[in-house]
Amino acid sequence: MWAICLLAWAQSTPEKPATPATLENSGKPLVPQFQCTEEDIHAFGLSCTEEEPCPIYLELSAIEPVAAQIIAVGNIHSGSATLYSILLSSSDGGKTWREAFDRIHGASLDRILFIDFEHGWITGQTVHPLARDPFVLITGDGGKTWRKQTIFEDSRAGSIQHFWFDSRNTGSLVFDRGQSADGPRYELYESATGGDNWMVREASDRPIRIRRMPAETGNADWRLRADAPSKSNRIEKRQGARWTSVASFAVEIGSCKPPKAKEAEPPPETEPETSVPKPSSKGTLSLPELRGDPAKRPPPKKK
Repeated sequence: MWAICLLAWAQSTPEKPATPATLENSGKPLVPQFQCTEEDIHAFGLSCTEEEPCPIYLELSAIEPVAAQIIAVGNIHSGSATLYSILLSSSDGGKTWREAFDRIHGASLDRILFIDFEHGWITGQTVHPLARDPFVLITGDGGKTWRKQTIFEDSRAGSIQHFWFDSRNTGSLVFDRGQSADGPRYELYESATGGDNWMVREASDRPIRIRRMPAETGNADWRLRADAPSKSNRIEKRQGARWTSVASFAVEIGSCKPPKAKEAEPPPETEPETSVPKPSSKGTLSLPELRGDPAKRPPPKKK
């Protein structure tokens, strides 16, 4: 009985999506795995057809080296909609890459900040169909693992404009509600719990600047740029007066199109129906009679 229940439970439990494969850097642009589904086409309102599939692109918005880790973030999008966020990480200088956090539906990641070799944050928000519900990804082990923390308990329209952390606990961010906001457009929030909780400190119609945030952020010896000849996002490191390529990721990584409609199977062929003659008075049928051949049937007996 227990075996039957366990089997039924296993059959009813949905399968987890496959973990994206590790990408091996061979010098050519890397292509993160992407499989468009029929649900994606409907959810994002894509006008894709079998004859004209929708191209799917990878856009990287920020990179950050952290000790032995290299972290890159961005999104996967079509020409009209952002489909998923993406967080790529390498622990061997760019030779291999993996996705260090699950892709978030309809979201994008845009900024990275580390205050030491262990504690870091990535900002993001849902962007489909409009920017809303900002969040931070938090790590305490140098980017090996991440967890998601929302800024607000309820859904709110807008995006994170700036953010900064002074230590592993204290940080600030500016939330931009957009031009059509009812009330002050900009809000300043502060956290004393490493990004787990946020409290509003200021609201204004004028842009708000985080006081302790330096004018220049990021690592001047690393850069991310689009390379037209190779159609790729290139991650480069400065070595003296030169920039050398560490890794590159293809801009176009796939396409979306509806699944092929199943063709109707032809009906099975059947033998044409033939009338079977009735048995003779003797109750049996001769071979010609069984064949239904009138010319070969025996003549009737005379009385």
